[in-house]
Amino acid sequence: MKTLLTVTAVVEVGAGLALLGIPSATASLLFGVALQASAAVGLARIGGAALLTLAMVCWLARRDADGRALRGLVAAMTFYNVAVAAVLAFASFGDGLYGVLLWPAVAFHVAMAAWCVTSLLKTDGAILR
Repeated sequence: MKTLLTVTAVVEVGAGLALLGIPSATASLLFGVALQASAAVGLARIGGAALLTLAMVCWLARRDADGRALRGLVAAMTFYNVAVAAVLAFASFGDGLYGVLLWPAVAFHVAMAAWCVTSLLKTDGAILR
């Protein structure tokens, strides 16, 4: 799980910093439109802070021995990745949005969710024990 947690930490630091620092440009890359309301910018920055928190937890936990807390973290990351992939896909299908990074981000989060599930199944064959 060390590699999974390291990759997650590095990628989410980038996404978190982008949402905190340049939320409108980040939204434009994902959705093809810039954020126009100050409330939307504020929510994007809150999301950026949350991603930095996820990155920090993954980075700090990457050397932990396999235990219940680590499996809980990876289970939560599984939910996160599935939810993000679904929200991004809905942005395209439901809202008609499309940015250059939208479908690569969907594919990335689906792949990360699959990696999380695979990692959980490798730890004693149980997802939540």
